[in-house]
Amino acid sequence: MSQVLGPRALNRATLARQFLLERTTRPVPDVVEHLVGLQAQTPHTWYVGLWSRVAGFRPEAAADRLMDRTLVRIALMRSTIHLVTARDAHGLRAPVQPVLDRDLFHNQLHRDAARGLDVEAVVAAARPLLAERARTSQELGALLHAQWPDRTAAGLAYVVRNRLPLVQVPPRGLWGRSGPIAHTSTEAWLGEGAGFSLETLVRRYLAAFGPATVMDVQTWSGLTHLREVVAPMRRELRLLHDEQGRELYDLPDAPRPDPDTPAPVRFLYDFDNLLLSHVDRSRVSTTTFRRAFTRRSGQVPGAVLIDGFTAAHWTLTRDRDAATLSVKPHRRLADDEATAITAEAARLLEFSAPGADLAVQVLPAP
Repeated sequence: MSQVLGPRALNRATLARQFLLERTTRPVPDVVEHLVGLQAQTPHTWYVGLWSRVAGFRPEAAADRLMDRTLVRIALMRSTIHLVTARDAHGLRAPVQPVLDRDLFHNQLHRDAARGLDVEAVVAAARPLLAERARTSQELGALLHAQWPDRTAAGLAYVVRNRLPLVQVPPRGLWGRSGPIAHTSTEAWLGEGAGFSLETLVRRYLAAFGPATVMDVQTWSGLTHLREVVAPMRRELRLLHDEQGRELYDLPDAPRPDPDTPAPVRFLYDFDNLLLSHVDRSRVSTTTFRRAFTRRSGQVPGAVLIDGFTAAHWTLTRDRDAATLSVKPHRRLADDEATAITAEAARLLEFSAPGADLAVQVLPAP
């Protein structure tokens, strides 16, 4: 009879692997690799994800690694931009390439550009253009449009983005700076590299997000038919169950803390993978949070974890030399919870807006 894990046991296991029970002192590239990347389609909010996980984190610890090419931002899981190590840029892109292929022919804005197109000819034409120097999608699309005038420039650039692994080059993504969204190929930026197997992809996911179901792995990666991959791995994995009877897979030696292990207040950024990488998000996300923000348009707020679960959200506003971090609880807070939120919010504000006039406000609960 396999062990049954309740919601708190799943919560604590996942938080431990995410370095959200206790901040880690490991180097930033090691943390990024352990987490199998951070979703990073926004230029800067992912820095908060590292701040919440790495003890004493300073922005330059990541920004400098973008400059020296140890870290890169590239389209990977779910066809979204992730911050990953150079090794993972090659290793992860190969197994998730079917996700980007599928997106190419189903994307509402650009699918017509790919239909009936000799995609490999477009990629071959783009490769030397990108090796010459980094180019924006607009610039690359215009150059390709001259050869394929019956297709939109934006559509041609999207074809290349999905078929040829591209990295966004600095200064885009550097803390406190900005720049155009310019790309070059991973081979031009990083050199050659090897792809991982699907089995390695599953193990990496479990190390960062387990215990998990096959559907969880598919939700995180965007891939399908992974049951065929996991089934032969059963002997090397630990088999568990949740309270609904679903099979959970895990690495045998992965941490599974006591469900009563204290979980400190933690601030998550808007696209934190912790909230996006399971088909059943209840191991961290409450119904209140999901109902409020699943279909929200405009700015997505960050979540605040209290006792390991989403119990508030936060936003940061700036006005010239002033910055205010506002926290909106989803339920009434105990005095010690309010104190802990205020203290952590003040630390985050000092990290996010050094030198500004800082203010933290905890708004009334509903």
